[in-house]
Amino acid sequence: MTIQAEVRNPLATAQLVRFDVTGPADNILRDKGNYWLDLCLTPRPRNARACYVDRWSPLRYERIGNMFLVPPGQRMHARSDGGPPQASILCHLSPERLREWFGEDFEWTDRRLAASLDIADANIRGLMLRLAEELRHPGFASAVMVELIIAQAVIELARYCATVQDAPASGGLSPWRLRMIEARLKEVRGPPTLQELAKLCNLSVRQLTRAFRVSRGRSIGDYVEHCRLDNAKRLLATEESVKSIAYSLGFASPSSFSFAFRRATGETPREFRQRVLRAG
Repeated sequence: MTIQAEVRNPLATAQLVRFDVTGPADNILRDKGNYWLDLCLTPRPRNARACYVDRWSPLRYERIGNMFLVPPGQRMHARSDGGPPQASILCHLSPERLREWFGEDFEWTDRRLAASLDIADANIRGLMLRLAEELRHPGFASAVMVELIIAQAVIELARYCATVQDAPASGGLSPWRLRMIEARLKEVRGPPTLQELAKLCNLSVRQLTRAFRVSRGRSIGDYVEHCRLDNAKRLLATEESVKSIAYSLGFASPSSFSFAFRRATGETPREFRQRVLRAG
């Protein structure tokens, strides 16, 4: 990470940064004492996703949007397939000032953590873009302007977080069922059928597919394939042969594995492995 511009004040440290991640990225993001607010000014790296490792199952990775927030003390495991250099505006926000203004800390429930990975709020985005412009081209009374912009962003962020309700999604799967599904998908073997997962959860296939979409916002078939692809990438980073990986993941042949992998990633398994090796 290269810091191209930086401003510090009692509310926050604001930074314009550049990330050069050409290969697959696998990082733990954590700002122990502050909120970490990130707006990507260029396209996010391919397949960017994250897991709150101390709170979620190791198989639960949610998509990262253009703007995300990591609360103080939370560890976010971020992954992506890499891509062109990325520019971001970062704000490391002081929790003391937020507590002083709003009287208490926010409780970071599961739903608030999930909502923090893709903050689609036009007001916060507009303020972050204005902040980036001020860091690039500081003008008259720039330090005062930066502090005012950050103060507005903090208020808008607090309003956004307050709107995220903690009630469980109506009609969704219970936590124990989600844990059972994720544990099965973590196993390195052929993908489960809908009938197998439905039996595991003691539900009909119809109940399972409907409730899973409510809980995860995507079809269970898409989620199974996503986890299968993640298993493939993890195994390709080892010395196991492509042929062995193909059969261990339930593909009929190495060629069918290569076809499916390339369709999902734009690379063959060997090309992906070579890029991983070159990157590190």
